[in-house]
Amino acid sequence: MPNLDLNNSRTGGAAASARREFLAFRLGNQDYAIDILKVQEIRVFDSVTKLPGAPDYIKGVINLRGIITPVLDLRVKFAFERAEYGPFTVLIVLRVRERLVAAVVDAVADVVALSADQIQPAPEFASAVNIEYVMGLANRSDRMLILLDIERLISSPELGLYDSEAARESAPPSTGATS
Repeated sequence: MPNLDLNNSRTGGAAASARREFLAFRLGNQDYAIDILKVQEIRVFDSVTKLPGAPDYIKGVINLRGIITPVLDLRVKFAFERAEYGPFTVLIVLRVRERLVAAVVDAVADVVALSADQIQPAPEFASAVNIEYVMGLANRSDRMLILLDIERLISSPELGLYDSEAARESAPPSTGATS
């Protein structure tokens, strides 16, 4: 499967502004979708360099044209029973806060345009179910589509992809001396 660059395939216009486009994908038997504007490209799942001590859902890193990019397995993050790597397993490369992150998914389905009235809010579940990263739900044929707030998920302190970087940027340069 060739890499699909989605940055050059978007169209504008008055009709497009009334609808938002989402990239639909599968995790297990469930359909999910993310804002297409966060997607940089889709790549075939290839080898990943594992990092020692990383949580299970951080599969490691890949070198994406000279940029070291963390790889997050959404199936493991969302506690799916199995996370098998098959011929349709792909990486969705996302640009979140000017940084690249790759997400492993079982398969990419298509691009779905949804109007605001087609998106329903996620139900509230007290504390039994964590819907922090769900921005809404939409019907797609006979299946429910879970719309993820991928920016909130990727930039969450729980993942730790941004906290240490922000701390390094705000810290004074190291002189090598210890105090």
